[in-house]
Amino acid sequence: MNLVAAIQMASGPNVQANLSEAERLIGEAVKGGAGLVVLPENFALMGMSEGDQLKIREDDGNGPIQEFLSAQARLHGIWVVGGTLPVRDPESEKVSAACMLFNDQGERVARYDKIHLFDVKLEESGESYNESATFRHGENIVVADTPFGKLGLAVCYDLRFPELFRGMLDRGVEIVALPSAFTAITGKAHWESLIRARAIENLIYVVAAAQGGYHVSGRETHGDSMIVDPWGTVLQRLPRGAGVVLGKIDLERLHNTRRSFPTIAHRRLTCKIA
Repeated sequence: MNLVAAIQMASGPNVQANLSEAERLIGEAVKGGAGLVVLPENFALMGMSEGDQLKIREDDGNGPIQEFLSAQARLHGIWVVGGTLPVRDPESEKVSAACMLFNDQGERVARYDKIHLFDVKLEESGESYNESATFRHGENIVVADTPFGKLGLAVCYDLRFPELFRGMLDRGVEIVALPSAFTAITGKAHWESLIRARAIENLIYVVAAAQGGYHVSGRETHGDSMIVDPWGTVLQRLPRGAGVVLGKIDLERLHNTRRSFPTIAHRRLTCKIA
């Protein structure tokens, strides 16, 4: 059970069509031998605007998208990282960008809410994003025990904040699942560099599942889903289009690397996270 998969999609505004495509790709990953499957950010909906996420929001623990993820995990006997889906915030009209982990019995065993929200303007293209208008940021680092190792959860823009990954490292992380929807511009400039840096500096595997292609809204996402090992080597990648990336998690190699190249033990400064 050490083969994992990152799924790449180009989701649109039709939830059922996106779930059907996710189901097809999960099936492809299972045929390839994957025991852990990671879906991209917003896998169930890439709408015409960020506010469309409010139209499909679900209560925590209840809703068709969560039922789909649970059913797929149970049907195939796999662990599933459910990209992100909008979960109702009981204290506001916003939603949380929730990344949920389901075990091979279809039980939810972890939930991570995206901490860093993408509020930026890209001068090169004129694109503007304001996730905080729709989403409430999360506050908690999540690392879960799995048969593949200690799995940390992070989402897209989180990749730019190394202190989050250090926080996961302090909790014993060995693998990070990274559902994403990087823009074409930022992805071309930084995507691979950031993934490999986070893998190298923490001596972890990174399973990066991305949106990759053109969307009905006119947005273009970078794609290039990849699995990177603790030495920063890209094990496999998919530059564009829908598909599956497979890679082997070798925890013995990870631990041997940490022993022979003990950068983690050599740390002299620590990041304090509230």
